[in-house]
Amino acid sequence: MKVQIINNSEHALPQYETEGAAGLDLKANISESILLKPLERAIVKTGLFIALPQGYEAQVRPRSGLAAKKGITVLNAPGTIDADYRGEIGVILVNLSNQNFEITNGERIAQLVIAKHEQVAWQEVEVLSTTERGSGGFGSTGTK
Repeated sequence: MKVQIINNSEHALPQYETEGAAGLDLKANISESILLKPLERAIVKTGLFIALPQGYEAQVRPRSGLAAKKGITVLNAPGTIDADYRGEIGVILVNLSNQNFEITNGERIAQLVIAKHEQVAWQEVEVLSTTERGSGGFGSTGTK
């Protein structure tokens, strides 16, 4: 699938790091490093602008290495970029660790996954069909 992109950053276009990867790495495009203190958040710009086809979204997701090793994640994971959005892609990062984290220019900060989606047409009803689970809430299917 082809997606139009404007790259106003000083970095190469996002790319898949392996043949089976679903996500493209997004890099910070910043003139000065950002110090993210514990529990602080910041919108980190990428310098990228995209035009997705109707029926698709781009999901901004955390990088597992940053999350596991440094406690840095995407606050609104997954962040959604709609097909009609034309602004710069920004990543809302949060530091969930107890140590400062410095974001530097060119650092891989998140991944971008392109996904097909549907839009619903609501059909109001008085009763929903029954299932084995029914209205059981969180944890209602057991632990094993």
